[in-house]
Amino acid sequence: MTFNDAGPLAGMLPGGLSEGALRGVVVLDITRVVAGPFCSMLLADLGATVIKIENPKDPDYARDFPPKLTADSGEEFSGFFAQFNRNKFGLTIDLSTDGGKELLKKLVRRADVLVENFRPGTMDKLGVGFDVLRQENPRLVYTAISGYGQNGPYRRRPAYDNSAQATGGLWSMNGFPDRPPARVGTIIGDLSATLYAVIGTLAALRHAEKTGQGQLVDISQQDSVLSLTENAVVSYTVDGKVPGPLGNEHPFVKPYELYPCKDGFVFFGGYTDKFWRLSCQLFGQPELADDPEIDTMAKRFTPEVYERRVRPLLHRWFEDRTKTELEEIVGDAVPLSAIKDIAEVVADPQIAARDMVVDVEYPDFGELRMFGSPVKLGDTPTQPRGLAPKVGEHSDTILRALADLDEDAIARLREEGAI
Repeated sequence: MTFNDAGPLAGMLPGGLSEGALRGVVVLDITRVVAGPFCSMLLADLGATVIKIENPKDPDYARDFPPKLTADSGEEFSGFFAQFNRNKFGLTIDLSTDGGKELLKKLVRRADVLVENFRPGTMDKLGVGFDVLRQENPRLVYTAISGYGQNGPYRRRPAYDNSAQATGGLWSMNGFPDRPPARVGTIIGDLSATLYAVIGTLAALRHAEKTGQGQLVDISQQDSVLSLTENAVVSYTVDGKVPGPLGNEHPFVKPYELYPCKDGFVFFGGYTDKFWRLSCQLFGQPELADDPEIDTMAKRFTPEVYERRVRPLLHRWFEDRTKTELEEIVGDAVPLSAIKDIAEVVADPQIAARDMVVDVEYPDFGELRMFGSPVKLGDTPTQPRGLAPKVGEHSDTILRALADLDEDAIARLREEGAI
């Protein structure tokens, strides 16, 4: 079995021709904001033909999110939207209309994947849920991303990223012990669900390729966040401990946290005996490696010893040196990293070497710099420089290529309000 032949769209990304690992895989993207669009964006970077389907009366409201690119005409285009919807074709369908439902079914027959991030039951209510669409295409991989998943008592609750951080346990563990818990400073609920959605989609595609049978990929933001809580579950189920905020400390590994220096902060993780001995040498106190109070990892892990001996020692090593000086002292020998803001990260030579900030030229709007793809493949490299579509930008092209519609049929759909 081979993946779907999308005809003139096969492997084409807006802005160039894809030779990616997922060339020929057709993805229908009925998502908005981040969790769904990021999932389909990653698939597009890998070479899939991704068609972003929006309601013509209510398109993805992330199109209004800052920052904005502005053309000479005054027209604006969201950089936020562009980053998460690059490499996609744009199509409009109103799924509340009979014509829209039939059009989606027709497209599903030529698709490999459909991604949606509505509340469970919404697509069923529209008459185009998984059970209906699998009748049109038994090979269809139907990826559904939601706050709490397709089953369970919370399934119908509306949810955002913060909802997942709250109910998945992460929020309660983040922050400092003498203050209220703090949310993680990025939309980790959305982003982690996206990564699991991609993993599940690729696994289901592999199964469909082998058997001809698609399936439902059910991804919950709450589930995804819970899986990021490291040792919290087993700490509770084995020892009865409920982890709380620890600030920048690790629950048992020491030294392994943030330390101030002359121009900011660094992370230092030289906790193993090997790294500790090297650190003592590099910072001019080799005799400390044999100090009987702190010469083993187990001793340095002891909170009283760490606070009395190790932390003050590290402060003396670091406080009068800059981040750059400290990184130069340890070189490749010990895990010490400058804590960088985004301006420093964008200018970082390692980020440049990995092509992790890419430049994309938007006609009329100018250059947009955005994050690249963290997936590096030797023979089929990812392509993160494609453009995001305007609302319905490629509707006619898609409908001719995948739905076999002529100009008259497309015009009728527009008159009916289906597209």
